Amino acid sequence: MQLTAAVSFLTILQEESVSVHSYAHSFLQVILLHLEHRDAGVSNAWLETLLSVIEVLPKETLRHEILNPLVSRAQLSQTVQSRLVSCKILGKLTNKFDVHTIKREILPLVKSLCQDVEYEVRSCMCRQLENIAQGIGTELTKSVVLPELIELSRDEGSSVRLAAFETLVNLLDLFDTDDRSQTILPLVKSFCEKSFKADESILISLSFHLGKLCHGLYGTFTPDQHLRFLEFYKKLCTLGLQQENGHIENQIPPQILEQEKKYTSVRKNCAYNFPAMIVFVDPKNFHMELYSTFFCLCHDPEAPVRYTIAICFYEVSKLLNSGVYLIHKELLALLQDESLEVLDALIDHLPEILELMSTGGESSVQENKLSSLPDLIPALTAAEQRAAASLKWRTHEKLLQKYACLPHVISSDQIYFRFLQRMFSIMLTNNVLPVQKAASRTLCIFLRYNRKQEQRHEVIQKLIEQLGQGKSYWNRLRFLDTCEFIIEIFSKSFFCRYFFLPAIELTHDPVANVRMKLCYLLPKVKSTLKIPADKHLLQQLEMCVRKLLCQEKDKDVLAIVKKTVLELDRMEMSLDAFQKKFYEKDLLDQEKEREEILLFEMEQLEKEKQQNDGRPPSDKIFEKKRRDTKTPTQNLPKSIPVSVPGPSSSIPSASKEIKKSKLIRSQSFNNQAFHAKYGNLEKCASKSSTVAYTSSVSGLAKTSVLSLTDDSFRTRSASSVPTSFSPTPLPSTSRGTANTTDAKSVGSKDPQPRKATLKSRKSNP
Repeated sequence: MQLTAAVSFLTILQEESVSVHSYAHSFLQVILLHLEHRDAGVSNAWLETLLSVIEVLPKETLRHEILNPLVSRAQLSQTVQSRLVSCKILGKLTNKFDVHTIKREILPLVKSLCQDVEYEVRSCMCRQLENIAQGIGTELTKSVVLPELIELSRDEGSSVRLAAFETLVNLLDLFDTDDRSQTILPLVKSFCEKSFKADESILISLSFHLGKLCHGLYGTFTPDQHLRFLEFYKKLCTLGLQQENGHIENQIPPQILEQEKKYTSVRKNCAYNFPAMIVFVDPKNFHMELYSTFFCLCHDPEAPVRYTIAICFYEVSKLLNSGVYLIHKELLALLQDESLEVLDALIDHLPEILELMSTGGESSVQENKLSSLPDLIPALTAAEQRAAASLKWRTHEKLLQKYACLPHVISSDQIYFRFLQRMFSIMLTNNVLPVQKAASRTLCIFLRYNRKQEQRHEVIQKLIEQLGQGKSYWNRLRFLDTCEFIIEIFSKSFFCRYFFLPAIELTHDPVANVRMKLCYLLPKVKSTLKIPADKHLLQQLEMCVRKLLCQEKDKDVLAIVKKTVLELDRMEMSLDAFQKKFYEKDLLDQEKEREEILLFEMEQLEKEKQQNDGRPPSDKIFEKKRRDTKTPTQNLPKSIPVSVPGPSSSIPSASKEIKKSKLIRSQSFNNQAFHAKYGNLEKCASKSSTVAYTSSVSGLAKTSVLSLTDDSFRTRSASSVPTSFSPTPLPSTSRGTANTTDAKSVGSKDPQPRKATLKSRKSNP
């Protein structure tokens, strides 16, 4: 009841249910009355409420109701609990009064409590000195607070000395160079020397604050002192690792186990401070001074230590800059760590780490340097397989999302042979929906930056045949998810050319959940059309919607269809020409289309170069591997018929200068534009990026129309007749006429039955 009342009083204050004056009159005395409750938990709850109340009460109320009673409450004749409460209240009151009042009424109480006979009171008051120093300014801090801290740092109680040390570290910015070098540095030096002889809890605190301490005292160290503090840090990093005992794990005495836990905490804190220590020694001296320590922390036997250094890995990479190649092996070790928690911590900044590795830490874009790290790809694949084999699907999902950065780091062929097929496998076999969606989105990004037309066509064909036309309704649902990602990542013309017809064919799907999901997607599908070029596709879309309205028998799907029809009617169609209201979206779409065309042009130029100069050995290796691994897909058609009709047109011939400029633009896109673009994809088209693309629009208008059979990224023609999408006709007829008995076999999820997420009772019609 007391705890609930304390929380309720605080809520009344925070929600401003009553005025401050009414609150002070009605509730303040009740709060003050319970501060000395015999139960420590209740007392602390009321104290927290009071500390929050102090923030809003006027000065006069604070003086009469709180400050004046503190004079008697802080006397030695009062209980220890009463004096502890007084310490915390004094620390909060300092910021509410002027310096003169603090000096006359508060500081005498502070000095008295710092000299209290009980070490708990001295320690508590010492920790409040930081707040008091912030309120009284630099001059009073040097004349009043610093002498008290010096005296408390020599206290007989270890907890008091520890509190004094931590307060000194937090107040370093308030002291000038002379105070640091003549007063604080000797105290810190003495504290560090005595720490190994004291309790391990002091070592834990010292290791946690060591980075901040070295940074604050950096300008005051002599070379000898600098070296001594560095050696002290190195010693802490290996604390407890040198001790070997012959005990079996379950026979280790409890006191030794407790000591080992404290040593682990010390090493964990050292890992936390590692970036600060790199600054302390200068990144140029990392290899000589700290590399061996970094190696030990990355291979520490305790997972919490490796977890902490994995969190810091990105900061370390940034600090090393051009020397980031020195920690390549440690990156591989953490990627292959046996603890998934370590992997989870590392992949938070994996795209940024790999970017630094690939560019050598330099801001200017260079040739990819990860070729010197041949074990990276096996480490990445092993990490994904280990995450997939565990029950921690969130780690697996996050890893798949981060793999979207790989087109900027490794070659298109490496992604195709080592990662892209794995994404397909996850989409088809994994049982966790977020993981499947993450794999689908990453696969779309891989496809977006794939540089070989044949591979792109093969991936598109697989998406349509294995997902869009799959026997499992679950796969067809994932196809619609993929279509949504395609709309987000690719240009409108790309979606209309390859995925528009397979998507709307699912209006005839025998499973209600698939039709329902398609209805939700139809507004986005319609947004990809441009009038008049896509008038024929708009007609097909309207025809499919009309069929749904007329023939749909499922009442839930029909209700959604009716809502969707209203939304489709309200939508304004985008025209081929730029419109003011759609300017930014059209500009971004034009840039996407331009980059897709550049990928094709780059491929053509590379083919010409290979024909003239001979194929490089690396390409021969990848070609051989492609032939060896491509047996399941050899029977697929060489080119995919598109949904955009019209007469074929050849690519106009260009001069060598134009081709050269296109290649430069292509390479620039491949190396530089990815991260800006990747950020846009993550944020669903950022406005700021569209402004940067303005200069390319005029050039895009002059882009030549590409061949229907040779170019998978050609522009659409307005005057044409639709052709079929695939050489194998979509099974729309059979799905549209399937009876309820046939639908059960079609609508089941392979390899095991599964309920649909949107409409479970309709998953097996």
